[in-house]
Amino acid sequence: MSRGARRGGAGQGAAAAVQLLVTLSFLPSVVEAQVTGVLDDCLCDVDSIDNFNTFKIFPKIKKLQERDYFRYYKVNLKRPCPFWAEDGHCSIKDCHVEPCPESKVPVGIKAGGANKYLKVANATRELEDCEQASKLGAVNSTLSNQSKEAFIDWARYDDSQDHFCELDDERSPAAQYVDLLLNPERYTGYKGPSAWRVWNSIYEENCFKPRSVYRPLNPLAPGRGKDDGESFYTWLEGLCLEKRVFYKLISGLHASINLHLCANYLLEETWGKPSWGPNMKEFKHRFDPVETKGEGPRRLKNLYFLYLIELRALTKVAPYFERSVVDLYTGNVEDDADTKALLLSIFQDTKSFPMHFDERSMFAGDKKGAKSLKEEFRLHFKNISRIMDCVGCDKCRLWGKLQTQGLGTALKILFSEKEIQKLPENSPSKGFQLTRQEIVALLNAFGRLSTSIRELQNFKVLLQHSRCHCR
Repeated sequence: MSRGARRGGAGQGAAAAVQLLVTLSFLPSVVEAQVTGVLDDCLCDVDSIDNFNTFKIFPKIKKLQERDYFRYYKVNLKRPCPFWAEDGHCSIKDCHVEPCPESKVPVGIKAGGANKYLKVANATRELEDCEQASKLGAVNSTLSNQSKEAFIDWARYDDSQDHFCELDDERSPAAQYVDLLLNPERYTGYKGPSAWRVWNSIYEENCFKPRSVYRPLNPLAPGRGKDDGESFYTWLEGLCLEKRVFYKLISGLHASINLHLCANYLLEETWGKPSWGPNMKEFKHRFDPVETKGEGPRRLKNLYFLYLIELRALTKVAPYFERSVVDLYTGNVEDDADTKALLLSIFQDTKSFPMHFDERSMFAGDKKGAKSLKEEFRLHFKNISRIMDCVGCDKCRLWGKLQTQGLGTALKILFSEKEIQKLPENSPSKGFQLTRQEIVALLNAFGRLSTSIRELQNFKVLLQHSRCHCR
């Protein structure tokens, strides 16, 4: 090689290094500039959500998730995939979920049925599933026979037509309690064709999308030449509000899960002691505007949109929990009272948020057409909840099922306004009900979104630091 050629190569290398430093220093401002402003299809802005979440919601929802009532979630991780032959369960050790021994589950939770959070249920011996429950005593022994009969009718009421999710049968021998605090959502190493197959099925077959329109950066889609994905968004903008919302909810859920994996990544493992923390490289791979061809910021904005939807659902369902008949029951009267007080405090905060999404703008057209579209919307989402049983990693399946069920419960709440308004104060309602499984999923799913937005703020700080070091 000639000296001139070597000088040219060295010059090119130096230029490339300078370009890399410029790119890195410019990157944080690009992320911040693109994930800001007013969200599409609503009147709320990103900064308002950031401030509200940081100073009001996040500290309280984190404490609520640590309460006994919300940390134990009963789930069936052995349900077979209903759509294709499973690829086999992940053998990576971090994919494992440690079920909770029966002795560790609070007696009031395991003693009752799915609706054991109601004082009426605690006082109705005919509906007890466990002999141990009789030792706990009735919370309210003065209920009339009429109230007891109403509860029995209510407990038998089949509200499956209102469900947006496929619920696990908690009576199944395969259903087990899991301590969510001991099985945190984090990066397990589960990836590749098996994981992409799940998300591909969700997006390609359930997001009201023709197969001829490919979502951006889908590794399972055929080659599209130089198509940068703009045709997808042109198509998306042409959809009705309801179908755009559906896509944004799924994209936001996907973004939230990816943020958790980036923020709780296995950084190193020495002497059998793993170290978990934020992984900048992984975050850039999934959300950086350059590496994702502008797709990352769109995903993050959809996370904020999803947060707004679930925030609205909590506000709408507050009257359901504010009734004296609802008692988040674990068997420890003092702790249960503290848990409900904390939950009601969170509801007060959600009500104070000034820029809620207006769900009345959805399914508001011709009554027959709106009803048909709502049913299609419900069935598509219910199908997605069933796809979660196809996830090969148990820990990913656990958190996928919980967050999908939480969103499904939020949707059920949003479109049950009339039923919630008619709730009686001192007895159950046939028109609207939530199982304990739905309640735990709803609040934990929202807690995950709150955590995602908080983690995004942390990544922005890390990006800022990396920019300073590059200068």
